[in-house]
Amino acid sequence: MGLFDKLVKKVVEVTAMPQPVVVEPQPKAKKPRKPKAETAPVKKPRAKKKVKEVENPAKLAANKAGEPWVQVLSIDVDKDDPGMGAFELDWNDIFVARLIKAGYQGKTDQDIVDNWFQAVCRNVVLETWEQEQADPVVRSNKRDLGNGRTEVS
Repeated sequence: MGLFDKLVKKVVEVTAMPQPVVVEPQPKAKKPRKPKAETAPVKKPRAKKKVKEVENPAKLAANKAGEPWVQVLSIDVDKDDPGMGAFELDWNDIFVARLIKAGYQGKTDQDIVDNWFQAVCRNVVLETWEQEQADPVVRSNKRDLGNGRTEVS
């Protein structure tokens, strides 16, 4: 038996584990409740008259014809930053179905149409940028290299 084993044996003998003590939980004393104050009778809210939203005649015609339909209802531009703004769109269910068929995704119809509208805006910006890059006036940075050679960038 080594020195370590002797020390461990002594420690184990000295520190015997006591038996666990079981303590039974005592129920909490309930606080007395306050008496309910008398209140005025609660009035049931009256149903508001629903104003029937007038459908756009073009939307109704598209629905009857089974065609997709979308329209820009309004455009809001920030007064302080004209580059910021929002578009309010209206569409029919057939339009959303066509977008889904074309591969647009989203949790709601609004998400699907929003993804489509972002793609349209992105394509407009890319097309404008490509046209500017292809414009020879924009690429008119010419530098004479000598010997009849010119660098165009």
